[in-house]
Amino acid sequence: MAGQQLWTAATRTPRTVRRRQRVVPARLRGDGTEARRAWRAGYVRLLVVTDLLAGVLAAGAGYLVRFSPATPVELDHARASIVAAVVLPVVWSLTMLFARAYEERFLWVGAEEFHRVASAAVVLVAVVGTLSWALRLEVARGFVVIALPLATVLTLAARWALRHRLRRRRRRGLHQQTALLVGHRSGVADLRQRFDDQPGLGYRVVGCCLPDGPRDPVPETHVFDGLPVLGPLDAVAEVVQRFSIDTVAILPCPELDGAALRRLGWDLESTDAELLLAPAVTEIAGPRVRIRPTAGLPLLHMERPEFRGVRRLAKDASDRVAAAVLLLVLAPLLVGLAIGVAVTSRGPVFFRHERVGRGGQPFHVLKFRTMVPGADRLQESMLTTSDGNDVQFKMHTDPRVTPIGRVLRRWSLDELPQLINVLGGSMSLVGPRPHVLREVEQYGDDMRRRLLVKPGITGLWQVSGRSDLSWDESVSLDVRYVENWSLAVDALIVLRTVRAVVLGSGAY
Repeated sequence: MAGQQLWTAATRTPRTVRRRQRVVPARLRGDGTEARRAWRAGYVRLLVVTDLLAGVLAAGAGYLVRFSPATPVELDHARASIVAAVVLPVVWSLTMLFARAYEERFLWVGAEEFHRVASAAVVLVAVVGTLSWALRLEVARGFVVIALPLATVLTLAARWALRHRLRRRRRRGLHQQTALLVGHRSGVADLRQRFDDQPGLGYRVVGCCLPDGPRDPVPETHVFDGLPVLGPLDAVAEVVQRFSIDTVAILPCPELDGAALRRLGWDLESTDAELLLAPAVTEIAGPRVRIRPTAGLPLLHMERPEFRGVRRLAKDASDRVAAAVLLLVLAPLLVGLAIGVAVTSRGPVFFRHERVGRGGQPFHVLKFRTMVPGADRLQESMLTTSDGNDVQFKMHTDPRVTPIGRVLRRWSLDELPQLINVLGGSMSLVGPRPHVLREVEQYGDDMRRRLLVKPGITGLWQVSGRSDLSWDESVSLDVRYVENWSLAVDALIVLRTVRAVVLGSGAY
């Protein structure tokens, strides 16, 4: 009897949650637990199907290439490879299952899903090689060398395409989760802005709970930063139940200590709402943060940003090699553009301008000239017509820009000569925007951290709005890059730069 009473007390819905429900505005409600489970299950099923198809295509391609009519065939190898080709799709999908590549917590965001696929592929190659040697299997090595890497590439490409498709649908308002933000005003406003800036994440913020939130709120009248204030901090469970909230995001605040968070987790068990905890180090990227259990507590360990050592040498070397290769490949295009600039307007082909680089050292950045001669002297009389931010001068229709200059700017082709700067070591392919001395003089203490690394041809500012960004937004992105850079982040920014250039976002 005592055990039954204990179980009943532990699973009972809190009294605050069992209050009489009111009629709730439809805009505050989510699609419901069943709808959320349905589309998530459908997404996972689609992953399984695409993994099977990747295995089928890879097995077929591996067999056809290895045992083509022009290739000498050993009968034992061919038979064993046929069996391997038949079982590969199933084995491939099972490998993804054992690698936990179908678990929802690794899907949709972050790189963990792709890491698990790649790691599983490496393990499978090792297992196949070991079994072939131990059991003397006659599977052709050429088949394995072709099929498994191809299956990996196809799987990664399919998962990237499905994630991109999901993000597009979320931007249209589909497959979204309602989110309740809990914390102090500054944290709520910051996280709300982050969710709004990235609708592809799928969070639709419908309200917040504040320390001084009303006990019996009216969403239409109690508002903060455009969000309905749905209650105080100790009424989160009631708010979740009343408005069918899908996700609760807790911001750092002293009122919600460990005991309070534990009780909140218990209260939310009956609602099926997800609980997210935002750490105080929101500007620190995930790869720099590690959970380190200490004295029974899951402490967050923050690794130092690396500005020297092996990783910096690797970045410098990869920058220079990539710049040399790109200059060779793009040489005909560069010559053609130089001729176009020289023929269509008077003045030099290249525009050289002094910028501030790593450590505050000045250098001359190279660009194709896109303006008429003497454009700098005309800028003083045009400052009142700037379309840029408070510090940088920009105009959507700058009369100083030449006709060919508009084309070069539209496709960012005027930046290509900066590859020479990269080859010379004054710039990087990816980094903060190279600022002029006048802009650097307006830096605050935090902004000066961007001088710890080389400026880049592209960067977070390039793929996040370019000239459409305010000064504070632009510098904040640069500082965030400096704190969290890695070669993987650089590769991702380069890929996103191609998309930004094609779309022409923020280019003028």
